Amino acid sequence: MENTVEQQNETAQVITSSQLLEHWQGHRRVTRRVIEAFPEKEFFTHSIGGMRPFSGLVSELLAIAVPGLQEIVSGKTSKFEEQMDHNNSKAKMLEWWDEATEQINELWAKIPVEKFQEVVKLFGQYEGTVQSQIFYFIDNEIHHRGQGYVYLRSLGMEPPFFYDRS
Repeated sequence: MENTVEQQNETAQVITSSQLLEHWQGHRRVTRRVIEAFPEKEFFTHSIGGMRPFSGLVSELLAIAVPGLQEIVSGKTSKFEEQMDHNNSKAKMLEWWDEATEQINELWAKIPVEKFQEVVKLFGQYEGTVQSQIFYFIDNEIHHRGQGYVYLRSLGMEPPFFYDRS
């Protein structure tokens, strides 16, 4: 019996598209709890060793996730823009985070499994497969969340457990 290419790809998968999305969204839930844990003022001002405040790191994450997925889905290049008019409001940033979470789910549903192996060039400069781009989105979030953990600890606060992705 001969398998089609699509069947072979599905058989060779280690993780499904929906499992990858859930993995990412689990990380996003943890990052949201880190945002919530910050005192309002320190979210926008606290920094160590010249690193950006956590609000700046979150702005970067917001500038990558949905715009990156929009590019993947539409094929239309957009400019990377992380400047956000948040008015130093953590509530506004959390609102945007929640909106992005829903948009990620909606955009994800538009990515066929075979597209994950296609090469794309996001924001006109970052080339890689769709899969590698999404791994970057996740890895970058984990990296910046780690910075947030250091900030929280330096403020005498216990960060959320990184392994609780519920």
